[in-house]
Amino acid sequence: MSAKPATGAPLPAPLAAPEVVPDERYRTLGQAARRPEHHQLRRSLHRFLIDNRLNLVGVVIVVGFFVLALFGEALAPHDPYAQDITASKLLAPSWEHPFGTDELGRDVLSRVMTGARTSVRVAAVVLGFAVVVGTVIGAVSGYRGGWVDELLMRFTDLFLAFPALVLAVAIAASLGRSLENTMIALATVFWPWYARLVRAQVLSLKERDFVMAGRSLGLSGSALLLRHILPNAISVVIIQLTLDVGYAILSLSALSFIGLGAPPPLPEWGTMITNARTYFRDAWWYTTFPGIALTLTVFAFNVLGDGLQDALDPRSGRR
Repeated sequence: MSAKPATGAPLPAPLAAPEVVPDERYRTLGQAARRPEHHQLRRSLHRFLIDNRLNLVGVVIVVGFFVLALFGEALAPHDPYAQDITASKLLAPSWEHPFGTDELGRDVLSRVMTGARTSVRVAAVVLGFAVVVGTVIGAVSGYRGGWVDELLMRFTDLFLAFPALVLAVAIAASLGRSLENTMIALATVFWPWYARLVRAQVLSLKERDFVMAGRSLGLSGSALLLRHILPNAISVVIIQLTLDVGYAILSLSALSFIGLGAPPPLPEWGTMITNARTYFRDAWWYTTFPGIALTLTVFAFNVLGDGLQDALDPRSGRR
């Protein structure tokens, strides 16, 4: 038995708990709650930019491309539309004209820089329409199923039955040559891929436990689709969107190359390459520099899309 204190002796004071400042305690708890997400973000960024230096190169090129799209015409050393056939026709690269001049005496560097804006404008309109329409059709088709799914997918198959570029050429040729008609033609062939992609994701997600739990709680179908299913499918759409920016720019240049894209005198890389074919032997710079700009841009967006796929894929960390 433990010894009892003598009668009248004061009892020992209980140990006092260490004083915790409320603000410090809550701040510590908040930091602990945010720590996993913070570490996950740091790991994703490290895996995206440090582990693969090619992704960093792609990001730098993409950032430079958007800078040119926003400020290219203002930063251009010459007026991209100014012509001087008598004194500046097909001049070789020099300090005054680093990329040379074209058959009308226009500065090729200035036109390449200004052409980035046209590419961004077309890609933004085409992919914006494709993502919105494709996501709506794919989400409704995958979630509702039944005859709704059958009807929407057979309608989508009508556009997928033809090669994308051939269908775009047919639509652009029937509508006439203009930048707006080119956007319509490209948007028509891009949206079915997003419809198929989103439908596959919705079919996979709607049978998950968290969706079943939402149904048991009485959530409506629209609430489940908008608040729980689509947010979990958005990463795949973002990856595909990043990859398709390069494809949209390349498709625009392809249509311009065969005379169905941007009309002159609008600076566009495909149109410049088309006009340069006649002077390829005597003016190598005329087709070379627009081709390099197009190649680097498509390459950078493809690299960025592949890098995002590795960063956003949870299984990529185990590789």
